[in-house]
Amino acid sequence: MQAPVIPADWPNRNASRHVFCAPHLWHVQEIGSGPTLLMIHGAGGASHSWRGLVPVLADHYHLVIVDLPGQGFTRLGARHRCGLDPMAEDLARLIRQEAWAPMAYIGHSAGAAIALRLAELAPPRAVIGLNAALGQFEGVAGWLFPVMAKLLAAAPFVAQIFSRLAGNPAKVASLLASTGSTIDATGQALYLQLLRMPSHVDATLAMMAQWTLEGLLNRLPQQTTPCLLITAANDRAVPPAKSSNAAARMPHARWHDVAGLGHLLHEEAPQIVAPLILDFLTTLPPGPAPGDKKA
Repeated sequence: MQAPVIPADWPNRNASRHVFCAPHLWHVQEIGSGPTLLMIHGAGGASHSWRGLVPVLADHYHLVIVDLPGQGFTRLGARHRCGLDPMAEDLARLIRQEAWAPMAYIGHSAGAAIALRLAELAPPRAVIGLNAALGQFEGVAGWLFPVMAKLLAAAPFVAQIFSRLAGNPAKVASLLASTGSTIDATGQALYLQLLRMPSHVDATLAMMAQWTLEGLLNRLPQQTTPCLLITAANDRAVPPAKSSNAAARMPHARWHDVAGLGHLLHEEAPQIVAPLILDFLTTLPPGPAPGDKKA
């Protein structure tokens, strides 16, 4: 299985490596030292979405950043394993193989749902969700993802067509703005690179086609892992009420809303999000000593 080429200017490119763990060839970045934090991006994102948080968090923790199967620079090994449960199962296998001992999982959007499912399979000491997709997407994502996923099932060339149509600066700027976030030129250029990759688009749509949350949502009252759900008041993709309602159903969860930001809040204002993460982690009760590891 050939590894995708990672551009030389990709954020934290010097920390990248490819790891085969069946059935995927994973793109992994490891940065910093100390207790391990596993970071899981949202649908259509990649490792670049954590670029603003990395400099602060890596001063205290060993960060393990993964691209989801087929997205970013992870090579998809089995197309039927793009749903919530299979991705969590495959991540749990990767964690075991690499002998990581994550203190916490940090997930954005759909990545937060994966983090919660993963916590059922390989419990950490905490889960942190940023604008967690614990319900149906709304706004542009709410109608675009289901439509494109259905088209993909009927016509395998939809991803290539969508990549060509959406892979221009104006379309990318419009899609990002529809989330309620304002992303700088560097961030927009990185998303443009991803949208110009048909394999990335195809895997994102396959993820949406296979996505189901019912089981996870029904089990929220049984989630015993301490959890912090951070939302942004201007999120147009996943309303903050989704996290508020979820936190109310979880015995050890808290919810924190941030004013003035959108769905990509950790890219807009990492200087606001990082302290919330660090402060929460310091409040965790004593537990098994997480493995310290240097990148």
